[in-house]
Amino acid sequence: MNTESSSLTIYKVALSFLKGVTLNTLHALTDSGISLDELFSLSENSLASSLGQPLPHQLDAHRRAEALAAAEKELRFIERHQIRVMYADDPDYPMRLSQIAYPPPVIYQLGDTNLNTPHPVSIVGTRKITPYGAEATRRLTSELAAYFPDLCVISGLAYGVDAVAHSSAIESKVNTIAVVAHGLDTLYPAQHRDLARRIIASGGSIISQYPSGVQPFRANFLERNRIVAGLADATIIIESEIKGGAMSTARHAFEADREVLALPGRATDPISAGCNHLIRTQRASLISSAADLIELTGWQPLGLSIGTSQRSLFPELDGEANVIYEYLRQQPSPRLPDEIHHHTGIPVSRIIALLSDLEFDGVLLRHPGNRYAAILT
Repeated sequence: MNTESSSLTIYKVALSFLKGVTLNTLHALTDSGISLDELFSLSENSLASSLGQPLPHQLDAHRRAEALAAAEKELRFIERHQIRVMYADDPDYPMRLSQIAYPPPVIYQLGDTNLNTPHPVSIVGTRKITPYGAEATRRLTSELAAYFPDLCVISGLAYGVDAVAHSSAIESKVNTIAVVAHGLDTLYPAQHRDLARRIIASGGSIISQYPSGVQPFRANFLERNRIVAGLADATIIIESEIKGGAMSTARHAFEADREVLALPGRATDPISAGCNHLIRTQRASLISSAADLIELTGWQPLGLSIGTSQRSLFPELDGEANVIYEYLRQQPSPRLPDEIHHHTGIPVSRIIALLSDLEFDGVLLRHPGNRYAAILT
């Protein structure tokens, strides 16, 4: 690592030691023209002057000095273990994670997995997994892996569903990412050290928002769940009681406008009460096979692309419907209704109605985040 790169990494790492500093704080600094090195070198008065407002207590001189000293030590740990550091404004920071509310400013990654893979899915659930839940986890992972060789299964390395999800991904020869609630100098639960080694050996990764030395406190697991949901296009809840970590992961995914799917269970089974509740309250769609997820996400399975010669199978379009379709057909990525309105001038209320019709007719695909794309190119 060259001197310039090393210095920049120290500043990025130091951010993870500044408690209470969010991405919004960093954006305020950037908007004020304050660089990372200036954040840690300017005096309190100069920093407050550049910000044009009183300095937040999280950025006082003492806290910044402590964070920088801790970062210098952390950098040696990072280099020794070949850990990758991603700052929220870096081009390789996970795209999906950057779209959630309050994404972590810094992410640490052990392993080389592509965090922007086209087909990421989170699979989570109870630690008290039943044979029914284990079989469903293995079957769904195997089915999805057959359709999508670039599938990436994301979970939290916990007992039960998480462990089965990671193992099933390895057995299906697709990547898997374990998000942990502590620094990468330890592992919780310790009994999963062998599983963690298998994840890395198979091309997967272990990631965290915490620097070394941070222990797995209860609050960290709730933050971990945000990342598990934020990294994926869809979150599958296999089995969960009415309260538990998997339900918080489902809530984070729902709030981020990502697809949430739940495996239904018997009405009398407490271990499925959470899943049944999510389905009953329409916060999750029922999943029984990979086809359910494919339909909801609009993912295109390998070898099933629709060719332009099949356009005659689609209804003839005219008027505003054709304008929307032609606009989306020329776009390199899915678009939001507001973006379609901006470029076509069609009222948003009318666009939403037409998008529903076009999706029903099989002309458009709806992607996570309420974004739409044309099926034909």
